[in-house]
Amino acid sequence: MSAHLTAHAVHFAHADHEVLRDVSLTVSPDDRIGVLGPNGVGKSTLLSLLAGTRHPDAGDVRRSPTSATVVLIPQELDTRPGDDVADVAFRRAGLTALQEEFDAATAGLADGGREAAERYDLALERWLAGGAADADARLDDVLDRVGLGADRRGQPVDSLSGGQRARVALAGLLLTTADVLLLDEPTNDLDHEGLARLDEWVDERRSALVIVSHDRAFLRRTVNAVFELDDHTRTGTRFNGGWDAYLEARETAARHAQDAFDDYSAERDRLAARARQQSDWASKGVARAKRSDEPDKNIRSMIKESTEQQASKAKQTRRALDRLQEVDKPWVPWELRLELAEAPRSGQDVVSARGLTVQRGGFRLGPIDLDIRAGERVHLTGANGSGKTTLLRLLLGDLAPDDGVARLGTSVQLSRLDQARATLASTEPLLAVAEAATGATTEEVRTTFAKLGLDQRDVVRPATNLSPGERTRALLGVFMLRPANTLVLDEPTNHLDLPAIEQLGRALGDFGGTVIVVSHDRTFVDELSLSREIALVDGRLVADRPLT
Repeated sequence: MSAHLTAHAVHFAHADHEVLRDVSLTVSPDDRIGVLGPNGVGKSTLLSLLAGTRHPDAGDVRRSPTSATVVLIPQELDTRPGDDVADVAFRRAGLTALQEEFDAATAGLADGGREAAERYDLALERWLAGGAADADARLDDVLDRVGLGADRRGQPVDSLSGGQRARVALAGLLLTTADVLLLDEPTNDLDHEGLARLDEWVDERRSALVIVSHDRAFLRRTVNAVFELDDHTRTGTRFNGGWDAYLEARETAARHAQDAFDDYSAERDRLAARARQQSDWASKGVARAKRSDEPDKNIRSMIKESTEQQASKAKQTRRALDRLQEVDKPWVPWELRLELAEAPRSGQDVVSARGLTVQRGGFRLGPIDLDIRAGERVHLTGANGSGKTTLLRLLLGDLAPDDGVARLGTSVQLSRLDQARATLASTEPLLAVAEAATGATTEEVRTTFAKLGLDQRDVVRPATNLSPGERTRALLGVFMLRPANTLVLDEPTNHLDLPAIEQLGRALGDFGGTVIVVSHDRTFVDELSLSREIALVDGRLVADRPLT
């Protein structure tokens, strides 16, 4: 179906905070639009308004035709007690909602009436177009495609590893056949194989896509337009032509805006100086005329006429200044500044493992022998489910091995950003959690978090109530407050906006200690100047090589 989705002059506020102001966007069948902007600017809110799961305070969102199916794929996996793999995949694909509406509309036919019949007709159209009719038959094939296997469709989701849950998330995406798909950070937690499947799926899709993503490589390959939300105006601007065209157009627009302001400032200052000079000459002429004892009336008349002319010219110049069209100074947005606190260098041996082995259900990691030296910058790679996070937990002492031993070296001062952001798994206020984790004072925590865009309202909220992006920023704040000589980062770019990712990359580039990173963000990894790669496959260490 050729479907259009249009947001017209949309306004949305949360409590006393204006999120979006006069935002308009049309999504056409061939559109693949990347939505950009800093964390908190309203990207996810915009997607929910387009999907109809939220309603604007003013303006409207329309589908054409009304039977068009629009599905929002959120950042985080929506799991509920008792869910199995099929439950979560169907819900993520929007199929559960379509089925529930179809069932309700069918039941409503018993009441009779025109409205009930119209509701049923619309629900049936969307149920068929959204792929709900054959979803159960398609699920097995999709689970095989993402590497989970059809035999897991009935497995409880809470028994899956983090990598397996990421594959369930991808399965939900591959299941949907909606006319317009709204994707919120679809690359989060995907390994290279998952990213390749996502790229393949995008290439095969013929429906419209609206994508919020921090993955620059994914955006460069995928989008044919960018819609940028502005943190200052709270509105958005569309740039057509793809990612590179957006970067060029944005730079050109910024340069033109600065040139226009500079020209305006120069002309304003010139006219203002001229008006002051002319007024000064006129004032001096008046004073001279008053003091003059010139007996010749012609000379006195000439002095008076000259003074009046200067006063007239000053008025003309002031009128020209008033008519000058004002150009606003280009707004300079708040910029994240990330400086990692660095402790004195550790001993030569940072971490070592001998015969390290653990069995978890049907998964076995090891045996693994491994040494990481001070100053190394290590990239730990492997597909989802290969054991990367499990290995990190063993090395850091969070998980006891079944066999073998792992030791941290002397003088190792560690800061860690884990994939689950477990440091913030607390109902205590963020301020209290950060103070306990760092030993910093209340004022130090508040000041540091303010640099990361977390204000006085955020620090008193329960840590578990923070958004994914806010949780990651808060953990980076802990890094800034707690000196370390060893950093362990498990998917650090997940949920961060592009400015924050770029700042993190710069900060890691300046960090002189040991870095161990797990990341599938290809652009981010390429910019880190990593020195070593350790690769896992199905719990086995299959490669350990230097990077040049």
